[in-house]
Amino acid sequence: MRSNQPGGIRVVAVDADDTRLDEARLGHGEHPEVVLGALGWALGAPTSAVVHEDGALELAYRVSPLDGIRPRRGVVPRDPGIGADEVGEPYQRVAAYAVVTSERGLLLTQFNTQTRVAGNWGLPGGGLDEGESPVDGVHREVWEETGQRVELGGLLAVQSDHWVGRAPDGRLEDFHAVRIVYAATCPEPTDIVIHDVGGTTSDARWVPSDELDAYPLSASWSELAALTALRRPPTAGQYDAS
Repeated sequence: MRSNQPGGIRVVAVDADDTRLDEARLGHGEHPEVVLGALGWALGAPTSAVVHEDGALELAYRVSPLDGIRPRRGVVPRDPGIGADEVGEPYQRVAAYAVVTSERGLLLTQFNTQTRVAGNWGLPGGGLDEGESPVDGVHREVWEETGQRVELGGLLAVQSDHWVGRAPDGRLEDFHAVRIVYAATCPEPTDIVIHDVGGTTSDARWVPSDELDAYPLSASWSELAALTALRRPPTAGQYDAS
């Protein structure tokens, strides 16, 4: 399996005091809710995402004992035109993103034609370099795509999506996307500068909350609770996604 996280991914169940209760490997295409559910835990909010000394990425979740039916793995969706008998190359990609807010609004980036969602908007961030921590990766990606220096807040979400489709170069991939999303603020917002020339970002902007509806988000971000909340008019004071 191709992956930018060769040390693998481990999901860890923790209690309210962050005591480790259980752990399991997150395999290709698997969802943390299903993996920890199989061990008898109901998934709560993610609490941390760190690279362990053994090289594995550890995703920790607050859990409670599972009371009811254990979650099951669903049918893997396929892009239109991909036959049920077509087999893609397995690819697990870990990426880090940030919901960056400042006195100028929310920081959004636009996808270019190197992606499957050209023209749509999303959060600054991207794939981790091998051995890179999510925190270091999101700082690097935000700078490369927008030229902004940010201060990270808490971990907002970890998304795990699995589908079969074609990459922009035409290669058929059995793709597993793991997206780690942080809250962040930008104390000194500046005009946008895209440093990553040749990357997947065609544009980036500070967007006031009352203009967010004019920016179509990709499916990955359209249901993110932190962005849904920001679409409501802000109260007095600075924008805050933390």
